[in-house]
Amino acid sequence: MSDKSSDNKDAVSYSKDDPYLLTPGPLTTSSSVKKAMLHDYGSRDERFIELNGRICARLLEIAHAGETHVCVPLQGSGTFAVEAMLATMIPVEGKLLNLVNGAYGHRISEICDYLGREYLVHESAENVAIDLASLEKTLVDDKHITHVSIVYCETTSGILNPLEEIAEIVYKHGRALLVDAMSAFGALPVDARKLHFSALAASSNKCLQGVPGMGFCLINSHTLEQCKGNAKSLSLDLYEQALAFRKNGQWRFTPPVHCMLALSQALLELQEEGGVEGRLERYQENCNVLKEGMRALGFRTYLADELQAPIIVTFITPSDNRFSFELFYRLIAEKGFLIYPGKITKADTFRIGCIGDLDADLMRAAIQAIEASLSELGISNS
Repeated sequence: MSDKSSDNKDAVSYSKDDPYLLTPGPLTTSSSVKKAMLHDYGSRDERFIELNGRICARLLEIAHAGETHVCVPLQGSGTFAVEAMLATMIPVEGKLLNLVNGAYGHRISEICDYLGREYLVHESAENVAIDLASLEKTLVDDKHITHVSIVYCETTSGILNPLEEIAEIVYKHGRALLVDAMSAFGALPVDARKLHFSALAASSNKCLQGVPGMGFCLINSHTLEQCKGNAKSLSLDLYEQALAFRKNGQWRFTPPVHCMLALSQALLELQEEGGVEGRLERYQENCNVLKEGMRALGFRTYLADELQAPIIVTFITPSDNRFSFELFYRLIAEKGFLIYPGKITKADTFRIGCIGDLDADLMRAAIQAIEASLSELGISNS
């Protein structure tokens, strides 16, 4: 366990200027990750070039992808990385099948509109996993489809999509799989030895527990060599970005130096926690404590337990007319915890995250803060 959680056994101790973030990212980071940013490296400093190489190697190692893929880091948020992945991997004459069951799947469609890439949407309800039979039928029926995209953990609801089964179907039909793993990478399993994917996008500030400012793509090395000229953006061209790193280990444009320093420390802490398996175990405990505590207060979860990823949990907003999310949010924030509004289109909901430098004791303290806030609203357990 990193130091913020382990140092705060009381769990209710906090700074009003630095509350615990029960959100999908940015999220609560350890003090050692924050301290790692207290240095200035030049972009061509040998120490920084070595740091870049070490981080990329570690990210590939997490996905067991060092033999088959290359890691291409990119400045910006996770959406920058997703857009760069789509722009670089899908040629102008390509066609994407976009598997959607939430807002971030729809964002992929919006990106394709901007890029001028042809796409077909296969949409499921926000509380239903992707229909595998329909996926297979679509790939059989439409021979023009060249690529398939999926959001591994869709943080609109917190649903966990069946990535392994999707990858197997896509591979069987000879298409290329593009994975948005923003809210999954570092906690949910990705094994390139078993999972066939052409590219996967993630970022530093989710389950890796770094800070915002850097996304990255793990791209099949052979496939990347065929992507020259696909991207019609100077800064979002992952082919050219990878080429620059191959030549001299340097970023083409000003790198997010302090973000990389933080990520280097965060990756050490991931390893100390037991890697992906250890982090998933903690997140799962956080999620279990959260669901149990919220249900005891009368809240209902939006997803069935078997579909719930231990990343962020969506709760149905109470029907009690005394409940106001804005006031509820403010009361909880005053007690040191920030939650998240809902993003579901067909239900009134809010979300609480399980990730970041948080443990079960902090989740219990959050439940206590929520219970006290309900009491201040005049709402008792139902």
